[in-house]
Amino acid sequence: MKFDLHTHHDRCGHAEGKIEQYIQSALKQGLKAIGISDHSPFFGMEEDQPLPGIAMAKSEFPHYIKEVLELKKKYEGQIDVLLGVESDFFPEYAEVYRQVYSQYPLDYIIGSVHYVEGITIFNRKRWDQLDEAGKIRLKDKYHDLIVQSARSGMFDILGHIDAMKGRYPEFSEIPSRNLEKAIKAIGECDMTIEINTSGSTKDVGGWYPSDHILELALHSGVKVTMGSDAHIPGRVADEFEFVTRRLKEIGFHEWVYFKERKRISVPL
Repeated sequence: MKFDLHTHHDRCGHAEGKIEQYIQSALKQGLKAIGISDHSPFFGMEEDQPLPGIAMAKSEFPHYIKEVLELKKKYEGQIDVLLGVESDFFPEYAEVYRQVYSQYPLDYIIGSVHYVEGITIFNRKRWDQLDEAGKIRLKDKYHDLIVQSARSGMFDILGHIDAMKGRYPEFSEIPSRNLEKAIKAIGECDMTIEINTSGSTKDVGGWYPSDHILELALHSGVKVTMGSDAHIPGRVADEFEFVTRRLKEIGFHEWVYFKERKRISVPL
């Protein structure tokens, strides 16, 4: 079964194209399911849209939900359009986000850590003034936030769990005291992680997470899913066949997608 659970569109301010264009791209490629999962508004902040170009306004979220539900009906019988959201994880605002999401018929929620100590994980300059100990501390903090997101019970999928390497490939070489503990915790929480192919559009030039992390995930019983993180319609299901082949080589026999917050396993 060919599917893609991670796509964006122009509402977030840094992606191109309308939702329907992503659905049409998925149809052309023979997908059975396409997940629409644009960036959540910053529900913990007072302003309606505190960071234009990063995420949609809070007032826009109901319109997003309505549009996806309408397109779900329109394409019924052709492709399964799934209503999702990629949610930021801020521990201090977790209950605010949880309350908002409970109001909508979401098929799944991707939980992604995009900020560590208030700075985006894609800011490569943050590493410039750090010594080795500082880099290790920051990597540990990132892993700790991922574990907290897994344990929060808010999410169905954890997004791009080593994406901090995206604009700083050296991230992968920083010694980690917590990586194996983090993957074990994700398995204990029965969480799903995504293979996110958008790393090919960043400096790192490869997908998230690394083969090493996927091997640890397999050992810990962590389920996996597919997400292109497409910000243009042409990237829907990008590298799908490559990902399928590599997962089989690592030792996976199945992966999952979500519908109505239920996890569905399908063979690779």
